[in-house]
Amino acid sequence: MTEQKKRRSYSSALRQEQAQATRQKIAAAARELMISKGYADTTMAEVAREAGVAVQTLYTSAPGGKPALAKLVYDITLAGDARPLPQSDRPEIQALIDEPDPARMLASYAAMATAILRRITPVHRVLRAAAAASPTDAGLQDVLAGIEHERLTGSRGPAEHLHALGALRPGLSPARAAAQIYVLTSTENFEKLTKVCGWAEAEYEEWLASMLAAALLRPGG
Repeated sequence: MTEQKKRRSYSSALRQEQAQATRQKIAAAARELMISKGYADTTMAEVAREAGVAVQTLYTSAPGGKPALAKLVYDITLAGDARPLPQSDRPEIQALIDEPDPARMLASYAAMATAILRRITPVHRVLRAAAAASPTDAGLQDVLAGIEHERLTGSRGPAEHLHALGALRPGLSPARAAAQIYVLTSTENFEKLTKVCGWAEAEYEEWLASMLAAALLRPGG
């Protein structure tokens, strides 16, 4: 590699790190404001000021205005960071794929899902409330619909993995298994059990693992 290529590669990596850091700051500021004030009462100017960036930078990071900003908040909260790395390529997902025992895989999946739900539920609650209050806000409605579609699509991964292991209940297709995973891991279920019923998160995780195993796995498997 020539010196010029090294410099170009270093410069590109540095710009990428800076962009990630900026997106992280923006998402953190928007998340704090949306949870404390609500989606409707949070302005782009307030988020820019709280994040310490120009308003134009905000629109560059979230093209499409406030609905796009809400999706950025959701995505970064879901992932836990601003790295442009798909969920399917993250180490915790690879560990699930590498697990040959179906019951242990579902226990690990339940632990991962619980950690994600702990982060994402406050954001999802705010967006649900805003969408219910503003049914004509097409941008926000599209964001929520897209989130649900992504969740269902993401549920197909573990379902297909269990199918490949020959571990699904007789007659249960991967598509139906994915639908059950999607429903069992909803933020609404997590919220009702931990906030309304007063369960500890460890109790929810244990319940989720047992429900997934009972619904999906071949008896005796």
